[in-house]
Amino acid sequence: QVQLAEAGGGSVRPGDSLKLSCVASGRTVSSYAMAWFRQAPGKEREYVAHIYATGNSDYYADSVQGRFTVSRDNSKNTVYLQMNSLKPEDTAEYYCAAHLGMYGSRRGSEYSYWGQGTQVTVSS
Repeated sequence: QVQLAEAGGGSVRPGDSLKLSCVASGRTVSSYAMAWFRQAPGKEREYVAHIYATGNSDYYADSVQGRFTVSRDNSKNTVYLQMNSLKPEDTAEYYCAAHLGMYGSRRGSEYSYWGQGTQVTVSS
């Protein structure tokens, strides 16, 4: 079993930055692709970004491309999401997830492990 714990959320103003972290425990996730998803109140969960197990490829939703960066440190069993130029529409609960394959996907249904989430609120 893998437990995922997100941290780093908060309330910020438009244009600010935040860096989320997701620490895995229970077993190493170095062979798993990892992803970030988010869910805003009243909306469906949506894909944000994912990164290969090796860390050498990463992918993004169009809505965050160029503003968010996903990275990982396999020595720390940790995945990060650097969020820059935040907008009010980025307000959501952010979840990290682990995919049992090395490459991952944009489909949440393919992820086996999920964290509890961390809230990000962007408001002036």
